[in-house]
Amino acid sequence: MTSAEFTALLLLTTAASFTPGPNTTLSTALAANGGLRQSLRFVLAVPVGWGLLFSLCAGGVGAAVVALPPLRIGIQAMGIAYLLWLAFKLARTHRWAAADDAPLTVTFGQGVMLQFLNIKAWMLALTVVAGWLAGRSDAVARFAVILPLMLAFGLLSNLSYALIGSLLRRWLSGPNDSGARLRWFNRGMAAVLLLTAAWMSTF
Repeated sequence: MTSAEFTALLLLTTAASFTPGPNTTLSTALAANGGLRQSLRFVLAVPVGWGLLFSLCAGGVGAAVVALPPLRIGIQAMGIAYLLWLAFKLARTHRWAAADDAPLTVTFGQGVMLQFLNIKAWMLALTVVAGWLAGRSDAVARFAVILPLMLAFGLLSNLSYALIGSLLRRWLSGPNDSGARLRWFNRGMAAVLLLTAAWMSTF
């Protein structure tokens, strides 16, 4: 891989990982509602799930999804439905909870599966496969470099958003506050998920 290709990959990875999306929104919301520890299951699930998705796309599954519109539409519909459910649940969350008693929870398995319902994750995986792997004689060597790089960025970005959420938790639970800040914060995060779902519906 040339230095120009690697630089382009870094720019794409940075933009895709750190721009707001369903993963970063959930990382922030989970940490703000239940604390950093409660969000770590999801933070760790994101790179694991995306790594599996990317590996499948590199093996040719992504091309099959693109070639079969009903399959793509089904994945898209399930992803949108899941985001709408999470947005509804988040909008209704207005009480504080400990890490083991949070009303808004996403398990490790759910976090992994969300990547397979996330159109943004599919588009990133397919873009990387098409631009950096497909038709390359050194595809295996490239894959060995790209996968850990993408996993590291996925972990770092979601952990960063979770840290922000945990810091916001202190402000949201300010003195003389009856939960209004948390309620409006959660509604804002729910609105971001709704906008993400609407954006996903355009693909």
